[in-house]
Amino acid sequence: MTSSGPEEAARASGVRDADRIPVLHAVTSDDIVLRSDFVDRARRVMHAGGPRVAVHVRAPRLGGRRLYDLSCRIAELQQETGAWLVVNDRADVALTAGARGVQLTSRSMSPTDARRSVPTLAVGASVHSADDAEAAIAAGVQWIVAGHVFETESHPGEDGRGTAFIERLAANCAVPILAIGGVRPEHVRALRDAGAHGSRTTAGANPHGRRKRPGRSRRQNDRRPRRVGPKPTVRLSPP
Repeated sequence: MTSSGPEEAARASGVRDADRIPVLHAVTSDDIVLRSDFVDRARRVMHAGGPRVAVHVRAPRLGGRRLYDLSCRIAELQQETGAWLVVNDRADVALTAGARGVQLTSRSMSPTDARRSVPTLAVGASVHSADDAEAAIAAGVQWIVAGHVFETESHPGEDGRGTAFIERLAANCAVPILAIGGVRPEHVRALRDAGAHGSRTTAGANPHGRRKRPGRSRRQNDRRPRRVGPKPTVRLSPP
């Protein structure tokens, strides 16, 4: 079977152009999705961001039934908000729950198999090298998540690949690039200049890269400069 290119894949999935891919992708974890108020927080984020936001339901330790039930609840918010639901790894759950897309990783089925199995979904792939990106794009994904760009707690002791990594990918990339890994508000302009379409961050991460001090009130913790410009993180977990 010969795979069609990104443009054909986009038409098949209902994504007509790169501008329709959300610029901010907020990623959950098992701990975040299991909180009793997660759906309410997701609703507020999706209403606030509209079509510019995608909530990624990523919960690798969650059983299939609970992941499906949770995804269905988030999927219902897409129509009223314009925001996207993207399910990580599980293309079957993404399709049956009514998500707009699926995010594939190294543990997932291949992009080619996903395109064949769920042709109506937008498909994204996580990449860590130019070769990864080339293979994913050739398979017809609608976006790639590239990282880690900056130093991050999830990769202790490892230097980030830097904006030069995004720039190299963008020079030969026909689909939107989402930067991931240590992204902060002050990085947004440099990432956009390097060719990034947007960013993908862990929902609930502190956008200033600082953990709140225990014992301090919320008002004290919120005494910080207001952000200006695009917000490269969203809070789905409680403060």
